[in-house]
Amino acid sequence: MRQLANIFLGGCILALTGCAGNIPREIQTAPIEDPGVREVRDNIDHYTGRSVRWGGEIAAVENRENETWIEVVSKPLGSYGEPRDEDDSGGRFLARIEGFVDPQIYAEGRELTVVGEVESRIVRSIGEHPYTYPLIRATSHYLWPEYARRERDDYHLRYHYGHPFYHGYGFGYRRYYPYYW
Repeated sequence: MRQLANIFLGGCILALTGCAGNIPREIQTAPIEDPGVREVRDNIDHYTGRSVRWGGEIAAVENRENETWIEVVSKPLGSYGEPRDEDDSGGRFLARIEGFVDPQIYAEGRELTVVGEVESRIVRSIGEHPYTYPLIRATSHYLWPEYARRERDDYHLRYHYGHPFYHGYGFGYRRYYPYYW
């Protein structure tokens, strides 16, 4: 019986650690000094050569001869470095990744987290508006699975708007207290 309990406990531990197991450690842990995109863009000379960990939604992919430049709309990062689904953005940045990445897989709207060093500023246009991008030389990056966003969206809908214990103004005053008790 004790052996069965140990096997069960070991399985639970593996299941819990397996959730974040394939995410690179560099992506999971923020640098000690972790400036935001807006902060770096406003004072690029001060931050050149420093490490950053940024993420967000892919806006464009440009494959070059030996590298790929990915334009990312930055988003705040969660506990494992995953971009949170918020409308708050510190701006856009360009990530320079060694080698070729397939633009069908690294498609517009997919979530990406990048760790790297601030290299320089690049001025490009968004429509007709000139925009200054911080350029990051990526040392590590992680393309978040598409199902991760769907699971977060499903959780939000289920536990905040369509949960079976949601009773509006009645039991638990759920309309005023949006968190599951």
